[in-house]
Amino acid sequence: MKKVIIVFDGSSLPKGALDFAARLNELQPLLLTGVFLPQQHLATHGEITNGEVLLDEEGANEEQLRSLVEQFGKICHSNGIEYRVHERGTAMDIADLEQESLFADLIIASSGLFFEDMEMNVPSSHLEHVLRHTCCPVLLVPEKFEFPESIVLAYDGSEDSVFAIKQFAYLFPELVNKETIIVYANMDEGADFPYKVQIEELVVRHFVHLTLTKIEIDPQNYFNTWVASKKSPILVSGSYGRSGLSKLFRKSFARDIIADHWMPVFIAHK
Repeated sequence: MKKVIIVFDGSSLPKGALDFAARLNELQPLLLTGVFLPQQHLATHGEITNGEVLLDEEGANEEQLRSLVEQFGKICHSNGIEYRVHERGTAMDIADLEQESLFADLIIASSGLFFEDMEMNVPSSHLEHVLRHTCCPVLLVPEKFEFPESIVLAYDGSEDSVFAIKQFAYLFPELVNKETIIVYANMDEGADFPYKVQIEELVVRHFVHLTLTKIEIDPQNYFNTWVASKKSPILVSGSYGRSGLSKLFRKSFARDIIADHWMPVFIAHK
């Protein structure tokens, strides 16, 4: 059984994230803990809420949050999911969230929660806060998705990409029988897989139907199109370390895939 945190923005329940959690629970029972993170509080006060706890000064959100907690419980009950909502009255800051994630296997959140204003062409600070200060992998799920029938492991030879691949295999042994592609993107025709023998020795031990693929494209411009040709994929990506998160979002293919809201993305950092 896995312990999974599911993140809400305090205004609505993310259908896609909840549906994904329900599908995972069918494959292997999990404990689902609801955490509510109203973006306005994170932006203005540097604080976030766990459960239904942090209200604005007038308490205007209290009724709405109570309703969301009730809905969350009903959805979990109807899907046979064991769940928790932490005690009321406990305000959380970023340090609290980091501690919370230390005792969890995975965070599931809506990808749409973090890309509400794409005109700025950068993710909100909310997503960067969540990823920078969590101690477990994060799975971003769009509101509409197809449950994965294939796995795309993004690999560039870095420690981060290998770490993400291992974390996904450890967390989701029930998915490793899916068609799996480990892909290395490099426009140099002469470039081969970095540490090809070593990565193949590792990944073959975890994924049943594995293909190693090198694609000679610019991943920042064309990877989204390439991965769209795969059958109901989930992307597994390293986050380039805590200090380099901006690279993931502003310069890499993963940022565009998250922004397009069409496929789940699994992100892990060391």
